[in-house]
Amino acid sequence: MKRPATVLLTALAPVSWGTTYAVTTEFLPADRPLFTGLMRALPAGLLLLGLGRVLPRGIWWGKAAVLGALNIGAFFPLLFLSAYRLPGGMAAVVGSVGPLFVVGLSALLLGQRPTPRTLLTGVVAASGVSLVVLKAAGALDPVGVLAALASTASMSAGTVLTKKWGRPDGVGPLVLTGWQLTAGGLLIAPLAFLVEGAPPALDGRAVGGYLYLALANTAVSYWLWFRGIGRLSATQVTFLGPLSPLTAAVVGWAALGQALTPVQLTGMALAFGATVAGQRGGTGKGARHDTGRPHRRTRTTPVPANHANRSEYSDRLNY
Repeated sequence: MKRPATVLLTALAPVSWGTTYAVTTEFLPADRPLFTGLMRALPAGLLLLGLGRVLPRGIWWGKAAVLGALNIGAFFPLLFLSAYRLPGGMAAVVGSVGPLFVVGLSALLLGQRPTPRTLLTGVVAASGVSLVVLKAAGALDPVGVLAALASTASMSAGTVLTKKWGRPDGVGPLVLTGWQLTAGGLLIAPLAFLVEGAPPALDGRAVGGYLYLALANTAVSYWLWFRGIGRLSATQVTFLGPLSPLTAAVVGWAALGQALTPVQLTGMALAFGATVAGQRGGTGKGARHDTGRPHRRTRTTPVPANHANRSEYSDRLNY
């Protein structure tokens, strides 16, 4: 498949993640972020495991656990924690520096030396997102800031390691996604029950919301994301991330009656322009060409949140 088509399909993942806030506020029980993270990850992972019918072997048990923790198990709780503790969109602003994190990690782990244009594009992307989501200044909670930075670093490290490790022979993106979602969901499960207690009672709207999050928002979206990592550079993939807060802003305007100011529209144009620019220039200096094929041979064995304060929570649940 030609690269533009791959970019467009991969972009569907952050676009889908941009709908998370609207679904959470309109359909799901209030103040259950860990349970919501669990319901997103574990059912989706088990579904993909059932479809793929392949379990890890050898060293890939450990690699799948690490990737699942970074991309899902640690990322989801930290993201929700920062969203609840930081004022008006600050969590999304911190998250928007993810491309710069990935650029740095790619230089260390993949030998991809960043170009000045790539660094400038990352700064423009973060600035654009800031204009879109940042609301009135408020006190910054140190725990919230650390959680936002940690969630961004976790997802960035997971993206780069997914690129570095590739996949075992005979294992496609769907199976790899299933491994990570299942591992991440199993990591979240005890934390959710310990912190939030028993699962809440669910009505039809909540069931529908969780089905959407587990299937379209997680199973399909993360499959597209990890598939894209295998075919594009880690930097190209992460520069699609700003599409998530941009989608959240558009959904908030179209479905939730939230206004878009001229400043926000300017920020959207900057962030979208940076996203497009981030797809040009390939992998940067020193990068190795990647065909998206598995990197090493490993045998496999087939096996038989409604939130009361929308003005401060909008545009944060971007994954």
